[in-house]
Amino acid sequence: MIDAGKLIKRIQEMRDEGYLSDAILRESVKQIKASDVDYNFVGVYLFNPDEQILWLHNYMGEGTEHARIEVGRGICGTAVAEKKNQNVGDVSKVENYLACSPKTKSELVVLIRAGDEIFGQIDIDARSKDAFPREDQEAVELISDKLSEVFMAERR
Repeated sequence: MIDAGKLIKRIQEMRDEGYLSDAILRESVKQIKASDVDYNFVGVYLFNPDEQILWLHNYMGEGTEHARIEVGRGICGTAVAEKKNQNVGDVSKVENYLACSPKTKSELVVLIRAGDEIFGQIDIDARSKDAFPREDQEAVELISDKLSEVFMAERR
């Protein structure tokens, strides 16, 4: 179970200590990955709107050949194309699924955004089907909202 409150507090502490988004994203990935042994991949993809590409910023877990994903491809690209989080209980039912690992059975993608502007996304793969109950998705959404504050603050 993801403890959003604990991670959000840690993100704020890191901001207060002067850490930038790079370190904060790494810490977020680490904490989310540690929250559930069923997660075989947790990563943050950042969005380049000019190229319409997601690029893998950092991750923990099994390696992936998908370090760059075009908008509209796979679950990650679909999230950006539709501007909507994706909670897929069975990845084998997704036609344009980009398989990173045969062990992955379900995937959660939550956009890091401020209004209509998308900065990136948190991507979590799990070894079991239907691994992301509503509470876990909501926890990741809260974390994502906090991360968007980090991006916005760095623009000032």
